[in-house]
Amino acid sequence: MTLALFALAAAGVWFSGGRLVAYADEIADRMRIGRAMMGLVFLATATSLPEIVTTALAAGGGDAHLALGNLLGGVTLQFAILALADGFARGAAITSYPRKTTTVLEGVALAFLLALLLAVLLIGETFTVLNVGIGATLLGICYLATFGLLRSHDENDPWTPVHVPESGEAADEESPFVSSFPDLGAGALNLRFALLTAAILVSGALSVLMSERIAEQTGLGTGLVGVTLLAAVTSLPELSTTVAAVRIRAYTMAISNIFGSNLLMLALVWPADILYRKGPILAEFNPVLDLALVSGLIVTIIYIAGLLVRSRRSIWGFGHDSIAVLGVFAFTLVLYWVRR
Repeated sequence: MTLALFALAAAGVWFSGGRLVAYADEIADRMRIGRAMMGLVFLATATSLPEIVTTALAAGGGDAHLALGNLLGGVTLQFAILALADGFARGAAITSYPRKTTTVLEGVALAFLLALLLAVLLIGETFTVLNVGIGATLLGICYLATFGLLRSHDENDPWTPVHVPESGEAADEESPFVSSFPDLGAGALNLRFALLTAAILVSGALSVLMSERIAEQTGLGTGLVGVTLLAAVTSLPELSTTVAAVRIRAYTMAISNIFGSNLLMLALVWPADILYRKGPILAEFNPVLDLALVSGLIVTIIYIAGLLVRSRRSIWGFGHDSIAVLGVFAFTLVLYWVRR
């Protein structure tokens, strides 16, 4: 029964996430919002609702290991999702398509927050204000500052690539806007987007409850469950939306969705610490997550390099950077198993 409910929650997350991207792309075109910002803010927030819900429930319930495992265990996994979606890109590696450097700056911001978190863990979360750790607070404040910087840069990006792929997003963005939903008004479009995010919210709440039961029934620790099973299920919206975005050639939105989701996961450590009333939540950090953060930093740097090099070369449809990311992800899973 527990597994059946867990599967039902996963199916709900998958279906809702798959439909989100079509509405997000339409809203971006109608409201003249850049695809990078649409993916970074709106789509990333909507697809991160399972993580938000599960983290709030776990932290509020006093389960620091499950909360942190859910947030930090999926960083490398989400980049593996982007790497898999690269196989659906047409004609070139997915990192060769973005016309702005906003995605590069997103990657740099993510690498900075990951390094900051590693530094906090190395020093130790020893200082608190109102039972909330200084390190977690710094993560939240830096995220807010990063959001402002990215928004300003996206609107005034001084860099323009000399060569862009012959087909795909670059050509599509210069074409006249043709609505995919001509019969839907702005209100109806936004309502459908909101209903799908609500469906993800409900599915996410159900998934955390079932994951806790699975942890109890199997005898596995909640830290391991958060890093693997729960992180995988709550990443389903990113998988479905990223693949869907690539299929409609919204490559920048697909990349920004993954970067934005990971940035948000790090920022959520702050509200999780506020909800966790047993002390600073990072003081309960599970050593198995060290590997998650290090591998997350490595794959972030790999994709930053890919976005800067802009190589169109691919092997079996996958860019060289995506193949490297999949290799790091596979090696990380092996190390998870060895250190379980």
